[in-house]
Amino acid sequence: MAKKREDGYLSGREARRIQKENRRIINEFEKKRKRKNVPESEYLTTMHDPGNAVEFDDLHTFFFTDSGTVHSVDGVTFSVPIGKTVGVVGESGCGKSVTSLSLMQLVQRPQGQIVSGEIRLNLGNKAYEISKVPQEKMQTIRGNVVSMIFQEPMTSLNPVFRIGDQVDEVIALHDGEGKSKEEIKQRTIEALEMVGIANSEGVYRMYPHELSGGMRQRVMIAMSLACNPKVIIADEPTTALDVTIQAQILDLLRNLKDRINSSIMLITHDLGVIAEMADYVVVMYAGRVVEQGTAEDIFYHPAHPYTMGLMASKPVVGKHVEQLYSIPGKVPNPVNMPDYCYFRDRCEMCVKECSGAYPHMISLSDTHKVSCYRFLEEHRKDAENPEKMPSAVREMMEAMKRLHEDNDSVKAEEGEV
Repeated sequence: MAKKREDGYLSGREARRIQKENRRIINEFEKKRKRKNVPESEYLTTMHDPGNAVEFDDLHTFFFTDSGTVHSVDGVTFSVPIGKTVGVVGESGCGKSVTSLSLMQLVQRPQGQIVSGEIRLNLGNKAYEISKVPQEKMQTIRGNVVSMIFQEPMTSLNPVFRIGDQVDEVIALHDGEGKSKEEIKQRTIEALEMVGIANSEGVYRMYPHELSGGMRQRVMIAMSLACNPKVIIADEPTTALDVTIQAQILDLLRNLKDRINSSIMLITHDLGVIAEMADYVVVMYAGRVVEQGTAEDIFYHPAHPYTMGLMASKPVVGKHVEQLYSIPGKVPNPVNMPDYCYFRDRCEMCVKECSGAYPHMISLSDTHKVSCYRFLEEHRKDAENPEKMPSAVREMMEAMKRLHEDNDSVKAEEGEV
């Protein structure tokens, strides 16, 4: 842990000590990473559940900076089932994107390193432990098995190459063996048409700056799906788009997932997108998973105070408020994380155990888990008592309950009809 002076700055001696220690640690990881001719047996593994496409198991991904070690992903565990959409939600900086970049082995090296834990990827007839896969083998997995739709298409697409050249390159690199240039071009045209681009021949010859934001995002999706990957990582695919284009992109993703039978890991901070798309939801805070469950578990029965705060901070249909709820306080310093629950200093529902060690996961049902001391047996009645919650959170949960009841009644009427 970095020692700071009273004015908050590191001394020169302390900074040099940190840099020297970082170089030693990074060199050890890089030495393992750059090995040649690694036998497949070293990174073969077994899925805990063959029905999962990806399993994150106690994943730790750190960044070794000059001011200390940033624990970006600090023990993340969840799964992405085959053919399902898992929404990963949380505020900026909670570790969502770094978790997905760890799966792609695209964490910025050498400062960023997967320190411990496992990422098991299901290839059908076998499974790989991604953190041990060598670089040359990872080149055949990216794009073919796991593909990523990046957050901002204008910075992800190369501004000096035409759209067709960029999509052609993906197909030629990952699935171009034995194909002529004309066959690769035809496959690119089909991919552009698949994502709803009508003028595919014209777009093929255009540069990124000649397209709108929605069209660029469609091109990014076409590049990601060109080789029919088993797992699609969508990193905030609708952030920079207006609402009507957002709806089109989400419909497109949903339809394409069903067409090629892929799994989607959807990363966003927009709960509306999660509610529309996700089968399962993972809530992250300060590099850890604080709650996970089905979409119905999270939206109609939120358990962690952070999840409740996120829900209360969004407008609810049929509920008028003068001011939306705001979670008090701020996120702890990622270099010097506390040794108790990371959310404790912002929580309005603390119990006496919250000052102890970080809470372990507690199962509320077969699908619903939460990391919170409020759900220990001695506190569970209080945790489920609305009177013990902040008024904004209580009103939000009541509104969600009414909405849930309305939805059930509509489904019942439709069933009768």
